[in-house]
Amino acid sequence: MMLLKQKLSKPVKDGVTMLQDLPLRSVDDLKYTGMRVLEISAGSSYGETTNDFEVCVVALTGKIAVSDNKSNIGIIGKRNDIFEKVPTDSVYIGINNRFEITAENDAKVLIAYAPAKKELPTKVILAEDNLVEHRGKYNNKRLVHNILDDQSTISESLLVVEVFTDGANWSSYPPHKHDQDNLPEESLLEEIYYHEMNPKQGFVFQRVYTDDLDIDETMTVKNGDAVIVPRGYHPVGVPDGYDSFYLNVMAGPTKIWKFNNDMDHEWILDRSE
Repeated sequence: MMLLKQKLSKPVKDGVTMLQDLPLRSVDDLKYTGMRVLEISAGSSYGETTNDFEVCVVALTGKIAVSDNKSNIGIIGKRNDIFEKVPTDSVYIGINNRFEITAENDAKVLIAYAPAKKELPTKVILAEDNLVEHRGKYNNKRLVHNILDDQSTISESLLVVEVFTDGANWSSYPPHKHDQDNLPEESLLEEIYYHEMNPKQGFVFQRVYTDDLDIDETMTVKNGDAVIVPRGYHPVGVPDGYDSFYLNVMAGPTKIWKFNNDMDHEWILDRSE
């Protein structure tokens, strides 16, 4: 099982380059999540038909115009650089639709996918609509932008979250998992991480492992890489001198984020100093 997907540079058409290509149901052991990352040059366009999946188009950098079958949604995008660490705009598009993205200036776009049954309306998720959280303490501090959390009524299944972690901190830590469909104790949510680093020559370490160690991989993750988490714990360590960004795509049979920590490491949450 290859959990680390290295950055691509695959031309799609003039002005459009695919950086990650993990379409829905294209990866073994992933039934509920998919992701693509694209660079689109100013004036160029990219489009898809949604069929039986819902999508979230995230303007990672630059400004993009988005339209669907029914309307021209307009121009979105708030960042010239991801590490401005401010929320950005996104668009949710439901099943049985078609969308087109046109770059107003050079842009980077992430498209998240999940299977769905309800034909929900297109919805612009403005930067100011993101729920911003500061999580953790000591060397486990991170900044979170919730684009689609498990309380959002915009999507049926899809969860999309951005996380910024400063150098010498840990993230998705203590290790936690959400791979059992046995609510209310735990929910089953597959997950894909898209990573970037600042400066770009940096790297982070991510481990994905299960209690029985049927999966146990520790990966050196570089700028533009993606990590697949079909199940198991999935902590991220960020070296000193480099800041980390990752975007999580999550989905499963029930849209609830109910996780359990690795009991061997849960004690760190109770430290007083």
